[in-house]
Amino acid sequence: MLSALSIRNVVLIEALDLDFGAGLSVLTGETGAGKSILLDSLGLALGARADSGLVRNGEAQASVTATFDPPPADHRAAMLLADNGIEMEPGEPLLIRRTVKADGGSRAFVNDSACSAALLRELGGCLVEIHGQHDDRGLLNARGHRALLDAYGRCDAGAVGAAYGAWRKAVSALAQARATVDSAARDRDYLTHAVDELARFRPEPGEEATLAEERASMQKGARLTDDLSAIADCLTGSDGGLAQLRQAARRLDRIAAEDERLAAVLEALDRAVVEAGEAEDRLAEVAEALSFDPARLDDIETRLFDLRGLARKHQVQPDDLAELCAEMAARLTAIEGGEEHIAALEADVAQKAAGYRAAAQALSGERQMAAGRLDAAVAAELAPLKLDAARFRTVVAPLDEAQWTGQGMDRVEFEISTNPGAPFAPLTKIASGGELSRFILALKVALAEQGGADTLIFDEIDRGVGGAVASAIGERLSRLARSNQILVVTHSPQVAARGAGHLLIAKSSDGTVTRTGVHALDEGERREEIARMLSGAEITAEARAQAERLLERV
Repeated sequence: MLSALSIRNVVLIEALDLDFGAGLSVLTGETGAGKSILLDSLGLALGARADSGLVRNGEAQASVTATFDPPPADHRAAMLLADNGIEMEPGEPLLIRRTVKADGGSRAFVNDSACSAALLRELGGCLVEIHGQHDDRGLLNARGHRALLDAYGRCDAGAVGAAYGAWRKAVSALAQARATVDSAARDRDYLTHAVDELARFRPEPGEEATLAEERASMQKGARLTDDLSAIADCLTGSDGGLAQLRQAARRLDRIAAEDERLAAVLEALDRAVVEAGEAEDRLAEVAEALSFDPARLDDIETRLFDLRGLARKHQVQPDDLAELCAEMAARLTAIEGGEEHIAALEADVAQKAAGYRAAAQALSGERQMAAGRLDAAVAAELAPLKLDAARFRTVVAPLDEAQWTGQGMDRVEFEISTNPGAPFAPLTKIASGGELSRFILALKVALAEQGGADTLIFDEIDRGVGGAVASAIGERLSRLARSNQILVVTHSPQVAARGAGHLLIAKSSDGTVTRTGVHALDEGERREEIARMLSGAEITAEARAQAERLLERV
């Protein structure tokens, strides 16, 4: 609820601080007194376009602060602020402040936190509805009609939302599976060839290193074979060095006794024979180790060449070829089993879609019934408001499947026909200013507490009517004020008499400066103001008596 409004340097308003209470508050005053300035100021605080023309002449900037009672945590305004990181202290009022400079710049604040004008407009829409001659929000916005009808008829869209979510999830899973299969199917021939090639080759992790090591060993043996053979020839054979040493040792052994000095020579020669024999054995071992099969070397080199060629072809490391083969085989398996999987997913989508349709159709039925009740409730309000020739209807029409949402498959819009035989159309297209305001009032009364902002402002809803119609407007505003805070700018004494609070807007001048002020009227002042509204410039005793009767009736 709007509890206070503080205005500084807005057009004719120099400084103004207003307090508002619950129920119905009326604002009256002479034509041109500045009632529109008051609404423009509130509109500025609620996110309307910042116009530098609102700044009082000679001042650098104008400012407006609107104070609201603290909204509960589950209120749309509180949730909006939480979503945007603006904290609300428990029990503290909600302060909205807007400034506009003479050069056109503006700033917006919520509880001293700077915010965008867009956020301010959204927040303002959660708190206040202003219904005037040219208003295009609130009930006139068809986008909100479905939610209003659901609230009026207590139509719960929860089951539809859950069914819609399950359906869209199944559709997404099917689309992803199809994309996977289609992508794999496009590569079927390539995968078949690649898997066959790799499967026949049978690469193994670590194979490249093993082959390379074996090939290096064989290549080393190939390089040393001729030298080792020549060395062996020098040592072995009948003419080899070892045979010559042994022959020399035998001959020396026969003559060693002839000279004692030959014993030492024989010992050295025997050692040479032993060392040469060990050398021969080691040489044979090395030759054996380095021996190779040229055919085997060719096979190894061919295998290694092919292994590395496959790795380059598939742009992986040789050790990853085995894993790549398994992955490609899995993709082929997916292609072969994909159709079966997709068939299962298609069946799931069909089942989920049927579940959504059933829930949405049940909701549509509830909306149709609620629309009938709402139409009857609004129709009962039209005649007393001098709209007896008009007809109202709530259109619940099917949407195209592409427009279905978690809120169902219906388009909901309020329409009217102002004359017998005239076609139905949206409110804004065929209703005049006065009719439009009265239609909004009839709708608001019918909808009562079903959604919308807590504070409603009606600007000259009684324009062009009087007598019984003005009384009917006042009675309905009073009834609506039982569940909402209502502020109404009025020229009708019948409406003004209904107010729980009465504010008089007046313009004054000292000859050089003109100011607009607002004064809260007590009971006596209120009777005088209503009498003025009844009689005009000269207040008569009869007008005062009539004002007294109007006040007594309410």
